[in-house]
Amino acid sequence: MRVLDLFCGAGGAGAGYVRAGWEVVGVDIAPQPNYPFPFIRGDALEVLARLISGEGVTASDGRTYYLRDFAAIHASPPCQHFTKYGNTVKDIKERYEDLLAPTRELLQATGLPCVIENVERAPLLDPVKLCGSMFDGAGTHDIQRHRLFETNWPLEAPAACNHRIWAPDRYPGGRSVARGGHSKALVRKTIEIGSWDIPLATQKWAMGVYWDITTRELSEAIPPAYTKYVGRALRQHLSALKEAA
Repeated sequence: MRVLDLFCGAGGAGAGYVRAGWEVVGVDIAPQPNYPFPFIRGDALEVLARLISGEGVTASDGRTYYLRDFAAIHASPPCQHFTKYGNTVKDIKERYEDLLAPTRELLQATGLPCVIENVERAPLLDPVKLCGSMFDGAGTHDIQRHRLFETNWPLEAPAACNHRIWAPDRYPGGRSVARGGHSKALVRKTIEIGSWDIPLATQKWAMGVYWDITTRELSEAIPPAYTKYVGRALRQHLSALKEAA
């Protein structure tokens, strides 16, 4: 049971799938020295097109992989085109191409179960939203970090968002009354990932990330708890298909 992890970054999504019992091979156009699994450097869509055409691609573990070696594909196309920062960085849509449609088209051509992940403003098709408040356990329940997941197989959220679980001003770096400067300032109540004034070790704990990673890499990562949940649901889906056959 192996997942192809497209646009893999430093491995947040991949780690979740591994914790759900999958093997993972990552693909990214940029070097990813902190990616903890077999890695293929290259344009994710070009690599996928090569696999669809029947070619093999060689990963950092020295193995050549073919499309038949994967049971599923996860893709996290760059989110900057849809992020809220477009409100302040006016040329962000020009600097970052919208890769959702071409990614979806190639994924459909594989015939495999697929997952597309992105931020809340991304135009995904009937996505499931995951939030840290949906998950128990150390760390993840202390971040909000909404992410959307589009699948071509049935997926449901484990619960509704429950932001009331967070106590006000629990961690430094939150949007507290003190930082807001007046008594009615909004309070974020959670650990902000990518914040310069929260220790990296605290942010890693909150994300459930236990390997070497930079603050910037962490700020772009998916909490592994999210894809652990998705990966388990995907295994159950494939098992049900096998039993039905």
